[in-house]
Amino acid sequence: MVPIPALTVTITAMNLILRIVFVVSLLGAWVQSAAAADIVVMIGEDEYHTWETLPEFVKTELEPAGHHVTVIHADAEDKNHFPGLIEALKKADLLLLSVRRRTPVKAELDAVRAFLSAGKPLVGIRTASHAFALRPKDAAPDADHAVWQDFDPEVLGGHYENHYKGGPLTQVSLADGAKGHPILNGLQLDGWTSTCSLYRVSPLEASAKPLLMGTIADEPAEPIAWTHRYGPKQAPVFYTSLGGVEDFASPNFRALLLHGISWALDASSSK
Repeated sequence: MVPIPALTVTITAMNLILRIVFVVSLLGAWVQSAAAADIVVMIGEDEYHTWETLPEFVKTELEPAGHHVTVIHADAEDKNHFPGLIEALKKADLLLLSVRRRTPVKAELDAVRAFLSAGKPLVGIRTASHAFALRPKDAAPDADHAVWQDFDPEVLGGHYENHYKGGPLTQVSLADGAKGHPILNGLQLDGWTSTCSLYRVSPLEASAKPLLMGTIADEPAEPIAWTHRYGPKQAPVFYTSLGGVEDFASPNFRALLLHGISWALDASSSK
C-alpha cells in the first residue's frame, strides 16, 4: 500500500472543512444578519405536527441564532384559547403563525390585530392561510370568541380555497422575477419536492410578491411562498404553504423559513 502523505490528508481535510463552513454560512447568512429578536410562535392545528416540529426548529435554529422565543400552544382543554399570548405579543418583534381554523378568545385575536396594525412582522406557514377563518358549515363562535375571515387576503395576500388531492409530489421552482431575493439565498431548487398537498391560492393579491411556485401533474402552478405588506404601517409578511413534517426534514425548507424570518425582521427594522 502506498502511504498517503500527511500534507495531502491535511489539505483534503481543510478543503472539506472550508466547504462545510461555506454551506453553513450561506444557509445561515440572513439569520445571522438580523439582530436578536423576541419571537412568538403561535401553534394551534391538528394535522401537521407543528406542535413538535416548530419547538424543535426553535431549539436548533432560532435560539442558537440569539433569538428569544416564546412558544404559545392552544390550550389542551380549549383549542380556541392561547394562554399567555396577549402578554407575549406586548414585547414581541415577530409572530410566527401555525394555526388552523381557530376562533380565539376575542382579546387574544385583538392582540394579534394590534400587533400587526403596529407594523410588526408576521411569518406564516401552511394552515396560517386559514388560521382564523370558518367554513360555511362551521358553527359561529360565541360572543367571547372571534373570527378573522379575511385574514388570508388582507394580511397574507393569498386566496386559499382548498388543496389538490394528496399523493403527487409538489415540484418547487422559482417564481418569475424572484431571482436574487434574499429569502432564496442558498436554496438548491433543482430537484426540490414536497410531499405536502398543493394549496389552491391563486390569484394572489396584486401587492403580493411570489417567490416560489409549486406544480403537480395536469394542474396549473400555484404560488407556494411569497411576501406581502399589511396595513397602513406596512407590516412585513412572509408566507409559505409548505410546512409538513417532511418539509422540516428538508434543509431547503428550513433555510427558507429561517431566511423568511430574518427578512421580515430586517424589513421591519428598516422602515
